[in-house]
Amino acid sequence: MTYIDDFKNHLMIEKNYAENTVISYLRDIHDFQSFIEREELASDLLDVTRERLGRHFLSYLDENKYSKKSIARKISSLRTFYDYLISNQLIYINIFTTLETPKIPKKLPQIISDEEIDMLFKSIDRHKPLGFRNYILLDLLFSCGLRASELTEMTIKDIQLDREQILIHGKGSKDRYVPLTDKLIIDLKQYLTYTRPILLSKGSTSHELKVFINYKGTPLSVRGLQLILKQIIIKSGETFKIHPHMLRHAFATTLLNHGADLRVVQELLGHEHLKSTQIYTHVSSEVLKEKYKTAHPRMVKK
Repeated sequence: MTYIDDFKNHLMIEKNYAENTVISYLRDIHDFQSFIEREELASDLLDVTRERLGRHFLSYLDENKYSKKSIARKISSLRTFYDYLISNQLIYINIFTTLETPKIPKKLPQIISDEEIDMLFKSIDRHKPLGFRNYILLDLLFSCGLRASELTEMTIKDIQLDREQILIHGKGSKDRYVPLTDKLIIDLKQYLTYTRPILLSKGSTSHELKVFINYKGTPLSVRGLQLILKQIIIKSGETFKIHPHMLRHAFATTLLNHGADLRVVQELLGHEHLKSTQIYTHVSSEVLKEKYKTAHPRMVKK
């Protein structure tokens, strides 16, 4: 259908959403379309004007054991879709605007301790090209709070060593600048001058603009980054699982634990809404409670 294709282009071009995000939106729309056609509740997506239809869909999802998180996401997708249709005068009502979705209990982000992070850094052999690259990848995730895609999509021109910062292209075309530590500046200079050319020589071109290169001499992917972190864990002798976002969590809580302003952390993370950043204040509070329990003389068990 033309309007679905137009909505897809709207998400990809105007909103600059990631491919997987767009796929998720379209899947939710097609699932709803199949539901109304199968149940004969409406002739097509543009015929969805009765509020009880939304409640029927909620009941269907609940009866089929969809998780609260999945239900909330599907309704959010449909709410966005119908807002788009209204803005293009294809429909006059959005039945999902006032539809209440299940409350999702907020889970606190999983955090890596300072000792565990230190162990990961110490386990990497910086003398080998791939090891030196991996050390910088780990440092950028932890010291700059980058998303995995932001790291793998970084280009040479985004690194501004003279200004001691990097330009990050975040979600929804939201650009931000993130400061670099003195150590990262030194390491990035060495990587760009010596290590990166060695890695590029294994590929077919020396004109690649992406900063981080894999063992084949081609740009590092998000999947490749995940595998690198997994290998770092194995070599370090640790047993916990790790993903790039855990290091982003650690970045945020470390800043808050050391007195950083919440608004500053919001800017550094590239969060559009402060609400997204506030989850880390809860984590920070839990960390402080644990430290208090183990450090205060009245709390320490004799």
